[in-house]
Amino acid sequence: MAVAKTILTVVFILICLALTVIILLQEGKSAGLGAIAGAADTYWGKNKGRSMEGMLVKITKVLVALFIIIAAVLNIGSFV
Repeated sequence: MAVAKTILTVVFILICLALTVIILLQEGKSAGLGAIAGAADTYWGKNKGRSMEGMLVKITKVLVALFIIIAAVLNIGSFV
């Protein structure tokens, strides 16, 4: 049991570091004055899911889900 907890803790720390880096790599969500003029409807605005920014958002969602799951498992494991 101690080996599994150690492995999960190491994976948890790696996920924390990766999550921090990926969040810092993302652009801000505020469109500024471009949203007023309709600049968000450009090619890049419509295809954001296929761009690097879209990929970073997807990776962030997966890492956050893993973060929550592993945090819960480690927390439950400390009571057993």
